[in-house]
Amino acid sequence: MKRIMTCIECPQGCRLEIEADGARVISVSGNKCKRGAAYARQEIEAPMRTLTTAVLTRGLELKMLPVRSSKPIPKDKLFAAMAAVKLIVVTSPVHAGAVVAADFLGLGVDLLACRGLDKI
Repeated sequence: MKRIMTCIECPQGCRLEIEADGARVISVSGNKCKRGAAYARQEIEAPMRTLTTAVLTRGLELKMLPVRSSKPIPKDKLFAAMAAVKLIVVTSPVHAGAVVAADFLGLGVDLLACRGLDKI
């Protein structure tokens, strides 16, 4: 199976042609740097995404706290991650970069606050 995608690893935006056998990459062409081949393999074989969302707060200056994952998580875990995020409620003041949920979903990834919030 042949797939075409645009590499987003550097500003060149190479047009990648990927020959794949199901979920296994056979060859990558069109990349001008080695990051393009690595990107194509990652995207086909085990796609990862950084989760960016918001969690509820109680007693803080905003009703929602923006959060993100400390590292990308497997794309197929995003729906489970969003279901888990809905259960999180932050009640203590936080500073930007604070861990809101450690080892989120057992993936070895922390959920981090993207801004600080104080009590009302």
